[in-house]
Amino acid sequence: MIATKFEDLEIWKLARELYKMIFSLTSKEPFCHDFRFRDQIRGSSGSVSDNIAEGFERGGNKEFIQFLSIAKGSIGETRNQVYRAFDSNYLSDKELDEMLERTDILSRKTANLIKSLKASERKGIKYD
Repeated sequence: MIATKFEDLEIWKLARELYKMIFSLTSKEPFCHDFRFRDQIRGSSGSVSDNIAEGFERGGNKEFIQFLSIAKGSIGETRNQVYRAFDSNYLSDKELDEMLERTDILSRKTANLIKSLKASERKGIKYD
């Protein structure tokens, strides 16, 4: 199936779920009072779906690949912040494991899409 809108992309759906989970975790005590860190991890996790959507809407594979690469970087940033949250006693062992699994899956699926787009003869549709 060829995606006709970014909402069709599995990685966008996974990124949206990641943000929702991060938002929920950072709304709990004591994480919610660490304003700078809370905003930083919310920003990096939100950036993932933002970049997937923006890159898709650009209409060309080269730009989409570029934005997917940025999204992949934001996944890595979020994953590192998850470790920091755990080290700060903001996350339980179970929450850490779930977040690491989610970020790992999302990172691998994003890398696979980048690889697929690079190998594709389709170049996307550029708008005038």
